[in-house]
Amino acid sequence: MTGLLVLTAVPAEAEAVRAGLADPTVTVRAVGVGPAVAGATTARLLALAEAAGRPYRAVVSAGIAGGFAGRAPVGGTVLASRSVAADLGAESPGGFIPLDELGMPAELLGAGPTIEADPALLGRLRAALPEAVVGAVLTVSTVTGTTASTAALADRHPDAVAEAMEGYAVAVAAAQAGIPFAELRTISNPIGPRDRDGWRMREAITALTGAARTLS
Repeated sequence: MTGLLVLTAVPAEAEAVRAGLADPTVTVRAVGVGPAVAGATTARLLALAEAAGRPYRAVVSAGIAGGFAGRAPVGGTVLASRSVAADLGAESPGGFIPLDELGMPAELLGAGPTIEADPALLGRLRAALPEAVVGAVLTVSTVTGTTASTAALADRHPDAVAEAMEGYAVAVAAAQAGIPFAELRTISNPIGPRDRDGWRMREAITALTGAARTLS
């Protein structure tokens, strides 16, 4: 069995992770932006490793994210207690209906709209990153950009600390392969109306490099 597989969305995040690594057995790959490409690429990487007789021992989805104000500070680090497909479901006059509440047969839901982080892997990351905020990390296909939609997400997921675009998809691929999964994010901006002047990309990338020192 080979080492840990760390997957980011874009090359800049992968470079930040590599800059902090001390373990040469950790593999880092940028898999693309959004759930579709992230899930497909992760599944391919895991299948190729397994076919070669060198399966990975665990998968971590890592990168920068938006944080819910008052829950995760800009420049801080968060660990996902669970990764959530936050926009997978249906709209209704009474509000959003998650996929698992739509009455579909369980076999059609696959992993379901929420995947819990592997307890042992999450525990090791928490011990190594005691200042990290732990909570749900939401995966969305459209980045939240209004006050109303931010409030709706925060109300629907009271334990959510951050929002990104790949974690749940990577988690599904890991679950299908039977491999432990965790999600690690550093916060570049508060979720809500887009204010590029308020984004702190450099601080988030620096924090990502620091957090990567704990990955092994």
